[in-house]
Amino acid sequence: MPASPKTAPSTGSAPGRKASSTTGRTKSSATGPETANGKNLQRVRDASGKLTSATLRRLDEHLAWYRNLPAEDRSYVGLVAQAGVNAFITWFADPHRPPHGVDKMFSAAPPELTRTISLQQTLQLVRCGVDVVEEMSDQIAAPGGERELREAVLRYSREVAFSAAEIYARAAEVRGAWDARLEALVVDALVRGDGNDALRSRMSALGWSGKGGTLVVVGTTNPGLDEVRAAELRRAARRSAGDALVGVHGDRLILVLGGEGDLVEAATGLLGRFGPGPVVIGAAVSGLDDAARSARSALAGMAAAPAWPQAPRPVMADDLLPERVLTGDASARRTLVTQAYTPLAEAGGSVLETLSAYLGTGRSLEAAARRLYVHPNTVRYRLRKVSEITGWDPLDARESFVLQVALALGQLGER
Repeated sequence: MPASPKTAPSTGSAPGRKASSTTGRTKSSATGPETANGKNLQRVRDASGKLTSATLRRLDEHLAWYRNLPAEDRSYVGLVAQAGVNAFITWFADPHRPPHGVDKMFSAAPPELTRTISLQQTLQLVRCGVDVVEEMSDQIAAPGGERELREAVLRYSREVAFSAAEIYARAAEVRGAWDARLEALVVDALVRGDGNDALRSRMSALGWSGKGGTLVVVGTTNPGLDEVRAAELRRAARRSAGDALVGVHGDRLILVLGGEGDLVEAATGLLGRFGPGPVVIGAAVSGLDDAARSARSALAGMAAAPAWPQAPRPVMADDLLPERVLTGDASARRTLVTQAYTPLAEAGGSVLETLSAYLGTGRSLEAAARRLYVHPNTVRYRLRKVSEITGWDPLDARESFVLQVALALGQLGER
């Protein structure tokens, strides 16, 4: 029995030492990161209003575009800044959870604000918020927790920046897909010959300035032409001409150029972007209202180009008038009669008769002179008059063919 008092203190002392050890570990844990984070979290919560106000002051001091926003949009930006601070607090309470993205921050504002503020401006908002929290971290953070708070802000801002970039990238993809569909509709309307107000409105929506003239170029598609290369072609065309639309109809590539410079030269510079085979440049027209006429002539020339294997590349649609007549192009028929036959018929002085005799005798000056009972120099003189009147030289093999077709069409029309 006497031994039991001795045993009791011995037994009690061990648990006492264990309890003291456990208490020591608990106290040590209480001053560790978890509690420091909790103190930081509470301090950030208490300072949320101060952070938002400081962020808005920073925006007003450093960002001119923010100062120029309407009052309503500025208030919406304030809501976004407050939502950003609240989202950071929510994430800081549980850093293992993925942070809220920009889409949830902007949910406090109307959708129109995302169309007012660009990606670059959104990132400037994030940067201003980060700078403010970093500068105020020493005032907000619990003693010893300044570094932890700064690192948390940097990590969170990185995630927000990536989220913003992703949102704007998706918006750009959607806009790009919509623009591509709208561009295809506009090119298709030009091919069909439409030229109404709706077409002009759509082209304006695609950024068509409407300055200068317009022409349409048609050729075959390059086998490697995909959306990326089509976008590259569009950018290259706009650098050359100012305005450009790209359309693909089956195996045909249709390029609509507009601007105040030399559009034919611009089209020639883009020749390598087309596939093999002929490339036809339509008639240059004064503006958008006549763009459909340029498209018709280019497409008609493309259909007739195989009849002239020696045609240059690119070839003007008006240089294919005889071949277009053979394919049944009524506009080519009218053009030849108007520009060649009618002026010669009205010129008098036996010019038309001399041309007919020259073409009918196998393009021989002597034979034509004998048929007309004149000197060969007289025939030569009259043929120069034909060239002056029409612009086509009867002594050139190709151009004499054009004149022969025009002469035949005019004579058929007189019957």
